[in-house]
Amino acid sequence: MQKIFIIMGSKSDQPVAEKAIALLKKFGVGYEIAVASAHRTPERVKEMVTSSDADVFIAIAGLSAA
Repeated sequence: MQKIFIIMGSKSDQPVAEKAIALLKKFGVGYEIAVASAHRTPERVKEMVTSSDADVFIAIAGLSAA
């Protein structure tokens, strides 16, 4: 089974992620979701991606008030 890893830049990106999650659930695709900023915590994002067994990554960012 495929697994998708959704990484949000901040919690404010949750509404966008929920749309993706709804589709993944509809089609029975496994997923994992996390909040990690590539700008604020790049090493954490790198560790999450390199240690993940996901087949596909979705990065969502842009809704925070920078």
